[in-house]
Amino acid sequence: MFNKKQEERLDYLLEEFKKDSIWYKDLEVGVSYQEKRRALRSLMNVRMPGSMDQKVLKVQDDFLQEEAREKGIVTLDEIPTAERQYGSQRPFADKISVWQGDITRLQAGAIVNAANSQMLGCFHPCHGCIDNAIHSGAGIQLREACNEYMNQRKSQYGKDYEEPTGQAVLTEAYNLPAEYVIHTVGPIVYGRLTEELKNDLRSCYENILKCCAEHGIRSVAFCCISTGEFRFPNEEAAIIAVSEVRKFLEEHETDFDRIIFNVFKDADREIYEQLV
Repeated sequence: MFNKKQEERLDYLLEEFKKDSIWYKDLEVGVSYQEKRRALRSLMNVRMPGSMDQKVLKVQDDFLQEEAREKGIVTLDEIPTAERQYGSQRPFADKISVWQGDITRLQAGAIVNAANSQMLGCFHPCHGCIDNAIHSGAGIQLREACNEYMNQRKSQYGKDYEEPTGQAVLTEAYNLPAEYVIHTVGPIVYGRLTEELKNDLRSCYENILKCCAEHGIRSVAFCCISTGEFRFPNEEAAIIAVSEVRKFLEEHETDFDRIIFNVFKDADREIYEQLV
């Protein structure tokens, strides 16, 4: 059951985002809440970076924050450590967790976004990738922040600049329960898995953890970087993830309260459960 205030916000935002669009001013939308919500997400997904009236942004923020509360915000206290959940005696089992679910629900210091080299989020309407989910939950300010970052890079390195693989870019999380989003471009596996690709994935984890330590971010939730559409084999990716986290904690244990391996699929959960 959707509350009336949310329906009013949704109707208002739909009209404002349609007016803001060059191509979709006359978009016809169904009458159900689900159809209207899907249309709004699509309009947000395809919207290029750019300013928006502050009144519209305020309504968007109120809408997304209420939606996050309705979905259910998950705190660290609700996620057991590997030590408590599995009885693990492996290194740092008191700081590492495996959690299966929607990463946009997590109230962590930072969540990790598997970005592409353009760094602007996914433009495919309602696509199922994590990049789309994070930008959709954060609001259009996140794309604008990423665009500002890319414009700075392009002014420094040239207009054809693309974000390299293995780096970590920190932004606010805006309307997500997390405080920050850390964006990383993972390696794409086109053929066989090479040592260079493995090293690139190791760099993703190392640089994200360095970013956390440098900015005093004491909890971070990793997605399964480079698996799925980037075709990095799931088990090898998980082995690298857990290994890099443990290696980093050997010197930075006091910098972190919790590191979460966030999984969506049962197969990934089973892999991580065997490793932590």
